[in-house]
Amino acid sequence: MSSSLSNTVDGHSVLQSPPLSMTPSPEPSQRSWANLLDKLFAWAALGAACLTLATLMGILLSLIVGAWPAIHEYGLGFLVRSVWDPVKNDYGGLVMIYGTLATSVIALLIAVPVSFGIALFLTELSPVWLKRPLGTAIELLAAIPSIVYGMWGLLVFGPILSTYVQIPLQQLLGNVPVLGSLVSGPPVGIGILSAGIILAIMIIPFIASVMRDVFEVTPPMLKESAYGLGSTTWEVMSQVVLPYTKAGVMGGIMLGLGRALGETMAVTFVIGNMNQLNSLSVFEAANSITSALANEFAEASSGLHQASLIYLGLILFFITFVVLGLSKWLLARMQRQEGAKS
Repeated sequence: MSSSLSNTVDGHSVLQSPPLSMTPSPEPSQRSWANLLDKLFAWAALGAACLTLATLMGILLSLIVGAWPAIHEYGLGFLVRSVWDPVKNDYGGLVMIYGTLATSVIALLIAVPVSFGIALFLTELSPVWLKRPLGTAIELLAAIPSIVYGMWGLLVFGPILSTYVQIPLQQLLGNVPVLGSLVSGPPVGIGILSAGIILAIMIIPFIASVMRDVFEVTPPMLKESAYGLGSTTWEVMSQVVLPYTKAGVMGGIMLGLGRALGETMAVTFVIGNMNQLNSLSVFEAANSITSALANEFAEASSGLHQASLIYLGLILFFITFVVLGLSKWLLARMQRQEGAKS
């Protein structure tokens, strides 16, 4: 044993611990400087959070103040009035609210399954050489300006939809009692269905990218264990990956829904911009909240017309808030159900 680690006392070898390296403690000035930086960082983070909340409250209050003449005139009855007549100075928001919700629902019904299929293919089935270029191509769809989608939908997609989808559907389902009313109206290629499909194409990159990212963070051990037990790819995705990543998947869907609710230019081109609710047909031209704001706000006279438009913006703000709250509630309920099962 080396002399640095042992010593002899009365003929017996005694172990000695190596000398401890004394790390010099930071000087008081350095410690106070670090504490100051830490406090500054904490105050900056608190200020950013308070600024965000103050901005949100400021927007909400400004919308309420701007819409107050319409709120005072119509109250909650504005939500169920289908009249929009600037000449007679009589307004209601039912047509715009219905158009916004209908196009967003159609977009989600199309985009969510397609996005799930894209994410499933990229994470489980795609060859290695195809993953990167295909993922990049899908993400590039999100970089296309919305006005380009609108022009393409009006000039290219609309005639195709009219010729190959709307006319055959009317011939097939025109005499069916309930479905016939959903496909009635002139097959001109613009309307709620056309706007919903364009919105679906626009939000697919957002939902698919989020789903792909959350699917990739699933621990490989979970998937390999399921495959080892004989599970198919669909069983692994539905029973292992989706339960593990449900929060991220729901977040991606809500991101796409928020994008669909707030889209303006693409919807304005293809929805028809008609402030009448003649039927519930998806082929009928309609209007949305964002399209009405884009088309009329610059020309609206100060007074009830402008206040009604701001009231529509307040309603859209409330719809977005309700959708976000429902998604949080749904996630919490799913987590409680899982806890009860376990």
